[in-house]
Amino acid sequence: MTDLSFYFNQKYFIPSTRLKHWDYSSVGFYFVTIYTYQKRCYFGEIIKGEMKLS
Repeated sequence: MTDLSFYFNQKYFIPSTRLKHWDYSSVGFYFVTIYTYQKRCYFGEIIKGEMKLS
């Protein structure tokens, strides 16, 4: 793997939050958090505790 820090002069990089000894290609469930621009509701809305997809 190429060290990209050379291209970005050590900017824009954050430490990895991945577990070092976990095989992420294994079967399992993952929780994904998506932040949208200005917290807009692009994917739907929550009505009475249920997510209604757009």
